[in-house]
Order: sequence, then C-alpha cells, then structure tokens
Amino acid sequence: MTDITLLSWNVNGIRAIHKKGFLTWLTEAAPDILCLQESRAEEPQLPAELAHPAGYHAFWNGSKRKKGYSGTALLTREKPLSVQFGLGIEEFDQEGRTVIAEYPGFTLLNCYFPNGGRDHKRVPFKLAFYDAFLSKCEWLRAQGRPVIFCGDVNTAHNEIDLARPKSNQKTTGFLPEERAWMDQAVEAGYVDTFRHLYPDLAEQYTWWSVPTKARERNIGWRLDYFFVSPDLTHRIADAFILTGVMGSDHCPVGLTLNI
Repeated sequence: MTDITLLSWNVNGIRAIHKKGFLTWLTEAAPDILCLQESRAEEPQLPAELAHPAGYHAFWNGSKRKKGYSGTALLTREKPLSVQFGLGIEEFDQEGRTVIAEYPGFTLLNCYFPNGGRDHKRVPFKLAFYDAFLSKCEWLRAQGRPVIFCGDVNTAHNEIDLARPKSNQKTTGFLPEERAWMDQAVEAGYVDTFRHLYPDLAEQYTWWSVPTKARERNIGWRLDYFFVSPDLTHRIADAFILTGVMGSDHCPVGLTLNI
C-alpha cells in the first residue's frame, strides 16, 4: 500500500500561469498526478519545459473548434496503461474537454465541464455533456473499473458550496437542473471526496470572481471536485483545497488515495 496524491486545477490559461511560476509550483507541490483544465493551448504552442515537465509524462488535449479556448492536460509520474482524448462523441470532443487515463488500480477522467453561459444559451449543451460524461463513467464501472473523475464541474452542488446561494438561484452554475445532475451522480454511487471527509465545513471555495476582488473577501464557489466510485471510498486518505495557491481565478483541489 502506498499513498498517491492527485491534484486538479483550472489554470485559466497554461501559458499565462507559466509566466507566474507554474513550474516552480509544480516542483514544490510534486503531485503524482496533476489534472489541468482550461489550458487554452495545444502542445506545439508550448515551450519544451512546459510541454514536458521534468519527471512527468504529459498529455495535452487542445480545442479543435476554437484556438486558445478550453483544453485539458494530464501530467503524471507513472505512465498510464492507456490515454484517450474525449468521450468518443464528436459533438462533445471538439473543445478538448476530457482526458481519460487508465492505471492499474483505477481509470481517471479529467474534465473541464462546459459553462452554461450568462445568457444560459449553453445550458442544454452542458446538460447533454453531463449525461454523456456520466454514461462514460458508468460504462467504465460496468467493465469492472474503479473510477475517479475530477475537474472544473462548473456547478456548485449545494448551498454550502457557494457564498451567496440565495442570490444565485437563477445563475448558471447553481441552476436546479445543473445541481440535479450532481444529485444523479451521487445517487449512482459517486462520492464527493471533500464532502465525504468534511460534510459540514462551510466557506470552502475553489473559484472567485476576479473583477469584484471576491477572493480577498472569500465570496466564492466550490466548482472543482474529485469524485470516486464506491469501490474506492475506503481508499480516501485525504481531500483538500489549496486556497493559498494563486495565479488563476480557481485554486487547486487535491485527493490522497491509499492504493
């Protein structure tokens, strides 16, 4: 048995955060696996030291639909048995939102879930993406694979997960239909690892509005998660939020598993 540490971070542009000391932070944090969202870049656009950081296997999934938009990446010390970009559904795979990696003890899905948009125009796409994603997780479980999924889910699940729930009932990211999908995932057995350990711990957020300087006042939302299938619940050693890590409008979240 050994502990492995997984981190997930919406970096809001990997090239921008690189200039703010990302590689120094990576060396100091030294996760076994790092999942990135909103990378906003394809591998050829990155300097070599960023595209392939020392000590890590790197897999970059950029947006095909629009350059400098969306995107995910996986940095991992142990080379996965296999890596898949996307869910295998063209409609949902054009924006580089998913990296799926198979390891000996689990399958990891790193995902940057869609934003519904201020005008809610993308809410139907977001909900359809949610359903396709959960179907993929369930298919993997049906193959006997323990599943971990993480990333910027772009929804705060319950009132405890955002600072101002009453005034955001009609805001994407806290709409009833978005939250209902998270209920569905939990009902299917997936465990929100942070809430599993800290069910009543309030004022724990992972995203803050930059223009309103919300981070200084901790007026935030918990949008970033690690979920595990039930067969991994007993292996959760720790789950945490690294609020002190700056550089993006999100902060990293983490999971320590005993494997």
